[in-house]
Amino acid sequence: MTLDHVIKRIAIFGSTGSVGIQALEVIAANTDKFSVEVLTANSNDELLVQQALKYNPNIVVIGDESKYAAVKKALSGTQVKVFAGDKSLEEVAGMDCYDLMLAGIVGYAGLRPTLQAKCSR
Repeated sequence: MTLDHVIKRIAIFGSTGSVGIQALEVIAANTDKFSVEVLTANSNDELLVQQALKYNPNIVVIGDESKYAAVKKALSGTQVKVFAGDKSLEEVAGMDCYDLMLAGIVGYAGLRPTLQAKCSR
């Protein structure tokens, strides 16, 4: 495998929104170029779980902490690590487990994770 054929590991912050959904469609059409490493959602736990089951990321984060138990239970038969809350978004953004971050979180809520990703690279 040459360097130009290395699979890029993608983190999608806001995977259940329109930008995130479109990005996942592009990744699904180009599995030889991209893998999904991180998916995050604010409150759409059902779609986040569906995405996790389809794309098998290493990590998912649900922003709404009250939905953590449901996501954790739904993904209990997988290797996916589940986190919840705004602090987890920032911590995961700072991890060195992906090559590219797509910041699709709307408004101010997306600023802190995006800055954390930029600062940690």
